[in-house]
Amino acid sequence: MDEQLVPLNDDFPPPKAKPLTRGSSQSSFGSDKDIDLHHQGEEDTLDYRIHAKHNAEGKTISLWHDISLVHIDDGKTTEYMNFVCEIPKFTRKKYEIATDEDFTPIKQDEKKGKLREFKKGDIFFNYGCFPQTWEDPTFVHPDAEGCRGDNDPLDVCEIGARIIKCGGVRPVKVLGILMMIDEGEADWKIVVIDKDDKWAPFMNDINDVEEQLPGMLDAIREWYRTYKIPDGKPPNTFGLGERFMDKAYAKTVIDECHHAWEMLITGEKERTMGDSHDEEVKKLVRKLSKNSLSALVDNFDEHPDAYPHETDFDEEAVSF
Repeated sequence: MDEQLVPLNDDFPPPKAKPLTRGSSQSSFGSDKDIDLHHQGEEDTLDYRIHAKHNAEGKTISLWHDISLVHIDDGKTTEYMNFVCEIPKFTRKKYEIATDEDFTPIKQDEKKGKLREFKKGDIFFNYGCFPQTWEDPTFVHPDAEGCRGDNDPLDVCEIGARIIKCGGVRPVKVLGILMMIDEGEADWKIVVIDKDDKWAPFMNDINDVEEQLPGMLDAIREWYRTYKIPDGKPPNTFGLGERFMDKAYAKTVIDECHHAWEMLITGEKERTMGDSHDEEVKKLVRKLSKNSLSALVDNFDEHPDAYPHETDFDEEAVSF
Protein backbone atom coordinates (compact mmCIF):
# COMPACT_ATOMS: atom_id res chain seq x y z
CA MET A 1 0.00 0.00 0.00
CA ASP A 2 1.39 3.37 -1.03
CA GLU A 3 2.09 5.86 1.72
CA GLN A 4 -0.26 8.86 1.74
CA LEU A 5 0.91 12.24 2.94
CA VAL A 6 -1.77 14.43 4.50
CA PRO A 7 -0.79 18.09 5.00
CA LEU A 8 -1.46 19.70 8.34
CA ASN A 9 -3.28 23.01 8.61
CA ASP A 10 -0.79 25.80 8.13
CA ASP A 11 -1.75 29.11 9.70
CA PHE A 12 1.52 30.82 8.74
CA PRO A 13 0.59 33.37 6.07
CA PRO A 14 2.95 34.14 3.21
CA PRO A 15 5.30 37.06 3.94
CA LYS A 16 4.11 40.29 2.45
CA ALA A 17 6.12 41.11 -0.63
CA LYS A 18 7.14 44.71 -0.26
CA PRO A 19 9.63 46.14 -2.78
CA LEU A 20 13.13 45.28 -1.64
CA THR A 21 15.60 48.11 -1.23
CA ARG A 22 17.97 46.49 -3.70
CA GLY A 23 15.22 46.34 -6.26
CA SER A 24 11.90 44.59 -6.49
CA SER A 25 11.31 40.98 -7.41
CA GLN A 26 11.94 42.06 -10.99
CA SER A 27 15.61 42.68 -10.21
CA SER A 28 16.15 40.01 -7.55
CA PHE A 29 16.22 36.33 -8.40
CA GLY A 30 13.21 34.72 -6.77
CA SER A 31 14.47 31.15 -7.21
CA ASP A 32 17.32 29.17 -8.74
CA LYS A 33 15.53 29.00 -12.09
CA ASP A 34 17.94 31.27 -14.00
CA ILE A 35 21.08 30.71 -11.94
CA ASP A 36 24.18 28.68 -12.81
CA LEU A 37 27.09 28.00 -10.48
CA HIS A 38 30.64 28.50 -11.76
CA HIS A 39 33.75 27.20 -10.05
CA GLN A 40 36.89 29.34 -10.02
CA GLY A 41 40.27 27.98 -9.00
CA GLU A 42 41.15 24.51 -7.79
CA GLU A 43 39.09 22.89 -5.05
CA ASP A 44 40.85 22.47 -1.70
CA THR A 45 42.93 25.61 -2.24
CA LEU A 46 42.68 29.08 -0.72
CA ASP A 47 41.75 30.54 -4.12
CA TYR A 48 38.76 28.29 -4.77
CA ARG A 49 35.46 30.16 -5.21
CA ILE A 50 31.92 29.26 -6.25
CA HIS A 51 30.22 32.10 -8.14
CA ALA A 52 26.58 32.42 -9.16
CA LYS A 53 25.76 33.70 -12.63
CA HIS A 54 22.62 34.63 -14.51
CA ASN A 55 22.58 31.86 -17.11
CA ALA A 56 20.92 33.96 -19.82
CA GLU A 57 23.41 36.84 -19.67
CA GLY A 58 26.44 35.25 -18.01
CA LYS A 59 26.42 38.12 -15.51
CA THR A 60 27.90 37.37 -12.08
CA ILE A 61 25.40 37.85 -9.27
CA SER A 62 25.57 37.68 -5.47
CA LEU A 63 24.08 34.75 -3.59
CA TRP A 64 23.71 37.09 -0.63
CA HIS A 65 22.33 40.24 -2.26
CA ASP A 66 20.69 39.17 -5.54
CA ILE A 67 18.59 36.21 -4.39
CA SER A 68 15.31 37.35 -2.85
CA LEU A 69 14.56 36.34 0.71
CA VAL A 70 11.02 35.29 -0.22
CA HIS A 71 10.72 32.53 -2.82
CA ILE A 72 9.01 33.64 -6.03
CA ASP A 73 7.46 31.14 -8.45
CA ASP A 74 6.40 32.30 -11.93
CA GLY A 75 6.37 35.90 -10.74
CA LYS A 76 4.18 35.16 -7.71
CA THR A 77 5.26 35.48 -4.09
CA THR A 78 4.97 32.20 -2.19
CA GLU A 79 4.85 31.26 1.50
CA TYR A 80 8.42 29.89 1.28
CA MET A 81 11.85 31.41 1.86
CA ASN A 82 14.94 30.95 -0.30
CA PHE A 83 17.71 28.95 1.38
CA VAL A 84 21.31 29.20 0.11
CA CYS A 85 23.26 26.07 1.02
CA GLU A 86 26.88 26.59 2.04
CA ILE A 87 27.71 23.20 3.62
CA PRO A 88 25.86 20.13 2.27
CA LYS A 89 24.78 17.51 4.78
CA PHE A 90 27.21 14.64 5.41
CA THR A 91 30.22 16.86 4.61
CA ARG A 92 32.64 18.79 6.83
CA LYS A 93 34.43 21.41 4.72
CA LYS A 94 33.54 24.80 6.21
CA TYR A 95 32.27 26.68 3.18
CA GLU A 96 30.71 30.12 3.65
CA ILE A 97 29.64 33.19 1.71
CA ALA A 98 32.57 35.60 1.48
CA THR A 99 30.63 38.68 2.56
CA ASP A 100 33.57 41.06 2.09
CA GLU A 101 34.46 40.01 -1.49
CA ASP A 102 33.03 41.32 -4.75
CA PHE A 103 29.76 39.52 -5.57
CA THR A 104 30.13 37.50 -2.34
CA PRO A 105 31.11 34.08 -3.75
CA ILE A 106 31.29 30.97 -1.58
CA LYS A 107 34.74 30.04 -0.31
CA GLN A 108 36.20 27.58 2.17
CA ASP A 109 36.96 29.35 5.43
CA GLU A 110 40.59 29.51 6.48
CA LYS A 111 42.57 30.29 9.59
CA LYS A 112 46.24 31.23 9.45
CA GLY A 113 46.44 30.08 5.85
CA LYS A 114 44.90 26.65 6.46
CA LEU A 115 41.52 25.56 5.13
CA ARG A 116 39.00 24.80 7.85
CA GLU A 117 36.89 21.70 8.34
CA PHE A 118 34.66 20.59 11.20
CA LYS A 119 37.00 18.51 13.36
CA LYS A 120 33.91 17.08 15.04
CA GLY A 121 33.08 15.31 11.77
CA ASP A 122 30.43 15.55 9.07
CA ILE A 123 27.42 17.75 9.68
CA PHE A 124 24.09 15.88 9.48
CA PHE A 125 21.88 18.62 8.02
CA ASN A 126 22.22 21.10 5.17
CA TYR A 127 23.71 24.30 6.55
CA GLY A 128 23.57 27.73 4.97
CA CYS A 129 21.83 31.07 5.19
CA PHE A 130 18.92 33.25 4.17
CA PRO A 131 19.86 35.78 1.46
CA GLN A 132 19.13 39.45 2.01
CA THR A 133 19.52 39.15 5.79
CA TRP A 134 22.24 40.43 8.11
CA GLU A 135 22.86 39.99 11.84
CA ASP A 136 23.73 43.56 12.74
CA PRO A 137 26.81 43.71 15.04
CA THR A 138 25.52 46.94 16.56
CA PHE A 139 22.15 45.47 17.58
CA VAL A 140 21.49 43.59 20.82
CA HIS A 141 18.31 41.52 20.68
CA PRO A 142 16.45 41.51 24.02
CA ASP A 143 16.67 37.69 24.17
CA ALA A 144 20.35 37.49 23.18
CA GLU A 145 21.71 37.90 26.72
CA GLY A 146 23.48 41.16 25.90
CA CYS A 147 25.25 39.80 22.80
CA ARG A 148 25.43 41.64 19.49
CA GLY A 149 24.84 40.16 16.04
CA ASP A 150 27.66 38.22 14.39
CA ASN A 151 27.93 40.38 11.22
CA ASP A 152 26.83 37.55 8.89
CA PRO A 153 23.69 36.51 7.01
CA LEU A 154 21.16 34.63 9.13
CA ASP A 155 22.17 30.97 9.61
CA VAL A 156 19.80 28.21 8.51
CA CYS A 157 19.63 24.46 9.23
CA GLU A 158 17.67 22.51 6.61
CA ILE A 159 16.57 19.11 7.97
CA GLY A 160 15.15 17.37 4.87
CA ALA A 161 16.42 14.20 3.21
CA ARG A 162 17.89 15.84 0.09
CA ILE A 163 21.62 16.61 -0.01
CA ILE A 164 21.70 20.17 -1.36
CA LYS A 165 24.84 21.10 -3.26
CA CYS A 166 27.12 23.90 -2.14
CA GLY A 167 25.65 27.10 -3.61
CA GLY A 168 22.28 25.48 -4.24
CA VAL A 169 19.15 27.57 -3.71
CA ARG A 170 16.01 25.83 -2.45
CA PRO A 171 12.54 27.00 -1.30
CA VAL A 172 12.00 26.07 2.35
CA LYS A 173 9.37 26.21 5.09
CA VAL A 174 10.35 28.04 8.28
CA LEU A 175 9.74 25.90 11.37
CA GLY A 176 11.53 27.54 14.29
CA ILE A 177 14.69 29.07 15.70
CA LEU A 178 17.45 28.48 18.27
CA MET A 179 19.33 31.32 20.01
CA MET A 180 23.02 30.33 20.17
CA ILE A 181 25.77 32.36 21.82
CA ASP A 182 29.02 31.88 19.89
CA GLU A 183 32.08 33.42 21.52
CA GLY A 184 30.07 36.34 22.85
CA GLU A 185 28.04 36.94 19.69
CA ALA A 186 24.38 36.26 18.96
CA ASP A 187 24.20 33.54 16.30
CA TRP A 188 20.59 32.62 15.52
CA LYS A 189 19.90 29.24 13.87
CA ILE A 190 16.71 29.00 11.82
CA VAL A 191 15.28 25.48 11.39
CA VAL A 192 13.63 24.84 8.02
CA ILE A 193 12.64 22.00 5.70
CA ASP A 194 12.73 21.86 1.90
CA LYS A 195 9.21 22.43 0.60
CA ASP A 196 9.46 19.30 -1.58
CA ASP A 197 10.69 16.99 1.18
CA LYS A 198 8.40 14.03 1.96
CA TRP A 199 8.12 15.22 5.58
CA ALA A 200 7.28 18.82 4.64
CA PRO A 201 3.48 18.32 4.52
CA PHE A 202 3.60 17.17 8.14
CA MET A 203 5.78 20.00 9.44
CA ASN A 204 4.44 23.50 9.87
CA ASP A 205 5.90 24.56 13.22
CA ILE A 206 8.66 23.58 15.62
CA ASN A 207 6.50 21.15 17.66
CA ASP A 208 5.88 19.14 14.50
CA VAL A 209 9.62 18.45 14.20
CA GLU A 210 9.78 16.75 17.59
CA GLU A 211 6.57 14.84 16.85
CA GLN A 212 7.63 13.57 13.42
CA LEU A 213 11.40 13.31 13.93
CA PRO A 214 11.95 12.71 17.66
CA GLY A 215 15.43 13.69 18.82
CA MET A 216 16.27 15.82 15.77
CA LEU A 217 16.17 19.15 17.63
CA ASP A 218 18.21 17.84 20.55
CA ALA A 219 20.80 16.53 18.09
CA ILE A 220 21.03 19.92 16.35
CA ARG A 221 21.50 21.69 19.68
CA GLU A 222 24.20 19.25 20.80
CA TRP A 223 26.01 19.57 17.48
CA TYR A 224 26.26 23.32 17.95
CA ARG A 225 27.11 22.99 21.61
CA THR A 226 30.10 20.72 21.02
CA TYR A 227 31.44 21.27 17.49
CA LYS A 228 34.21 23.65 18.60
CA ILE A 229 35.47 21.48 21.45
CA PRO A 230 37.88 19.55 19.17
CA ASP A 231 39.48 22.95 18.37
CA GLY A 232 40.23 23.44 22.06
CA LYS A 233 37.37 25.87 22.65
CA PRO A 234 34.67 25.68 25.32
CA PRO A 235 31.13 24.51 24.50
CA ASN A 236 28.77 27.05 22.99
CA THR A 237 25.85 28.23 25.08
CA PHE A 238 22.25 29.14 24.28
CA GLY A 239 19.71 31.74 25.24
CA LEU A 240 16.00 31.37 25.94
CA GLY A 241 16.59 28.41 28.24
CA GLU A 242 18.04 26.42 25.30
CA ARG A 243 14.53 26.17 23.81
CA PHE A 244 13.75 26.10 20.10
CA MET A 245 11.24 28.89 19.58
CA ASP A 246 8.30 28.57 17.21
CA LYS A 247 7.76 29.76 13.67
CA ALA A 248 6.09 33.03 14.65
CA TYR A 249 9.07 33.99 16.82
CA ALA A 250 11.48 32.96 14.04
CA LYS A 251 9.63 35.21 11.61
CA THR A 252 10.22 38.26 13.82
CA VAL A 253 13.98 37.60 13.81
CA ILE A 254 13.96 37.07 10.02
CA ASP A 255 12.14 40.37 9.53
CA GLU A 256 14.62 42.20 11.79
CA CYS A 257 17.59 40.75 9.92
CA HIS A 258 16.09 41.58 6.53
CA HIS A 259 15.55 45.18 7.62
CA ALA A 260 19.14 45.29 8.89
CA TRP A 261 20.34 44.07 5.48
CA GLU A 262 18.37 46.86 3.77
CA MET A 263 20.03 49.40 6.06
CA LEU A 264 23.44 47.91 5.26
CA ILE A 265 23.25 47.85 1.48
CA THR A 266 21.84 51.38 1.16
CA GLY A 267 24.63 52.78 3.35
CA GLU A 268 22.06 54.03 5.84
CA LYS A 269 23.51 51.93 8.64
CA GLU A 270 26.98 53.38 8.25
CA ARG A 271 25.66 56.94 8.07
CA THR A 272 23.57 56.64 11.24
CA MET A 273 25.99 54.80 13.55
CA GLY A 274 27.43 57.97 15.03
CA ASP A 275 29.88 57.71 17.94
CA SER A 276 27.91 55.24 20.04
CA HIS A 277 29.78 52.15 18.75
CA ASP A 278 33.42 51.18 19.02
CA GLU A 279 35.72 51.72 16.07
CA GLU A 280 36.20 48.01 15.35
CA VAL A 281 32.47 47.48 14.85
CA LYS A 282 32.23 50.59 12.68
CA LYS A 283 35.03 49.26 10.48
CA LEU A 284 33.21 45.95 10.03
CA VAL A 285 30.01 47.69 8.99
CA ARG A 286 31.84 50.16 6.74
CA LYS A 287 33.66 47.38 4.89
CA LEU A 288 30.51 45.34 4.23
CA SER A 289 28.47 48.40 3.35
CA LYS A 290 30.94 49.69 0.77
CA ASN A 291 31.40 46.25 -0.76
CA SER A 292 27.63 45.83 -1.08
CA LEU A 293 27.13 49.30 -2.53
CA SER A 294 29.91 48.70 -5.06
CA ALA A 295 28.19 45.62 -6.42
CA LEU A 296 24.85 47.44 -6.40
CA VAL A 297 26.18 50.38 -8.41
CA ASP A 298 27.84 48.02 -10.93
CA ASN A 299 24.55 46.22 -11.50
CA PHE A 300 22.61 49.48 -11.71
CA ASP A 301 24.99 50.88 -14.30
CA GLU A 302 24.73 47.73 -16.42
CA HIS A 303 20.95 47.28 -16.04
CA PRO A 304 19.38 50.62 -15.06
CA ASP A 305 15.87 49.55 -16.10
CA ALA A 306 15.91 46.64 -13.67
CA TYR A 307 15.81 48.93 -10.63
CA PRO A 308 12.72 51.00 -9.83
CA HIS A 309 13.07 54.76 -9.63
CA GLU A 310 11.90 54.78 -6.02
CA THR A 311 14.89 52.69 -4.93
CA ASP A 312 16.97 54.52 -2.33
CA PHE A 313 19.88 55.83 -4.36
CA ASP A 314 21.53 59.08 -3.36
CA GLU A 315 24.91 60.62 -3.86
CA GLU A 316 25.95 60.15 -0.25
CA ALA A 317 25.13 56.44 -0.40
CA VAL A 318 27.23 55.73 -3.50
CA SER A 319 30.22 58.01 -3.02
CA PHE A 320 33.04 56.30 -1.16
